[in-house]
Amino acid sequence: MFFESWFSLLRIVVVGTAAYAALVVFIHIFGKRTLSKMNAFDFVVTVALGSTLATVLLSKDVVLVEGLLALVLLCSLQFVVAYLSVRSRRIESMVKSEPALLLYRGQFLNEAMRRERITQREVLAALRSCGVGDVSLAEAAVLESDGSVSVITSPAAERSTLPDA
Repeated sequence: MFFESWFSLLRIVVVGTAAYAALVVFIHIFGKRTLSKMNAFDFVVTVALGSTLATVLLSKDVVLVEGLLALVLLCSLQFVVAYLSVRSRRIESMVKSEPALLLYRGQFLNEAMRRERITQREVLAALRSCGVGDVSLAEAAVLESDGSVSVITSPAAERSTLPDA
């Protein structure tokens, strides 16, 4: 349970080093977007790459070449989907979600928040993390396609000159 053999430890070191080096090369070949978190699809590919690397490292049933093929396959599929989504609005809409406005000029947009399953507390936390302590100073809060919340602030002086919504 605690120790099987020196060979199994050596296998992890050798296979792990080779698989890691290969993954670094694959990411370089396929581009930075391979490990980005631009949208849900990119996130899934990143998790799948990590899971595959862990399986190659720890499973004696998966030989290095099979693991490398799996990594190349994931990187290739991510590259093809990203390539096609840049060239086709239909594929882009299937792969990427649209940003959602959650707060506008200090007012929570409850229907949008309900649709996106995000609470006022989560929006307030995003405001605080951006240094906005007063909701009325927030021009907008947007749930981005990668799941992060962007906050757009407006100085109080500018707010007083803006027409009411």
